[in-house]
Amino acid sequence: MFNLFLTTEATTSGAGMLASFLPLILVLVVFYFMLIRPQNKKSKQEAAMRSNLQIGDEVVTFGGIIGIIVSIKDDTLVIETGNERSKIRILRKAVESCLTVHEEESAK
Repeated sequence: MFNLFLTTEATTSGAGMLASFLPLILVLVVFYFMLIRPQNKKSKQEAAMRSNLQIGDEVVTFGGIIGIIVSIKDDTLVIETGNERSKIRILRKAVESCLTVHEEESAK
């Protein structure tokens, strides 16, 4: 009889523990779908944009410099800016956005 009392109490406390963790689990699920998943999707889109850069594309850097890509190496780009055709070498990671619309992007 003593063992029966302990197993019933353990079962009740186990269900109570699960019920107390349920709100925490729901908060984590909401954070995943509201914050983490969209951020990962945006990061993948930015990486795809940077890998598809071509010579002649107009780009904006994180510093606000607007220029046209003149040459591309592995992880660096040379962009041409301004009326004097100043050339600046930047990292591919420094490109915030590409202002040129490509044909395959417009077909989607």
